[in-house]
Amino acid sequence: MTIGALSECTGVNIETIRYYERIHLLPAPPRTAGNQRIYDPAHRKRLAFVRRARELGFTIEDIRVLLTLVDRHVITCGEVQSIAERQLAVVRAKIVDLRRLEYVLDGMMASCAGGTAPECPIIETLFETSYP
Repeated sequence: MTIGALSECTGVNIETIRYYERIHLLPAPPRTAGNQRIYDPAHRKRLAFVRRARELGFTIEDIRVLLTLVDRHVITCGEVQSIAERQLAVVRAKIVDLRRLEYVLDGMMASCAGGTAPECPIIETLFETSYP
């Protein structure tokens, strides 16, 4: 399949596919005599893996490690679990940060009556400098 077809069936942007090839997450496909890339089902499967891992927030380096384990056929569930546990900790920390942001924004919204008043407490709050 062409890069356009690969992009369409995986939902990954063409430039992103090329980027993944440049950084060796996706092996370079063979090319036609006209220099057009031709991808096979293995490329599609690998790209789907990379896309899903990125959606879950895994770093490029984590994905590289996971794919190296797969490629070398030395994958162990314990190694994968360790990487996934690190990512879960990152996600949980982001959730804590987002809840804090929600609390602050909710407080700002509660201080604003809306309407046509020329002064807005939300704007005033944003102008306040508060550094940890």
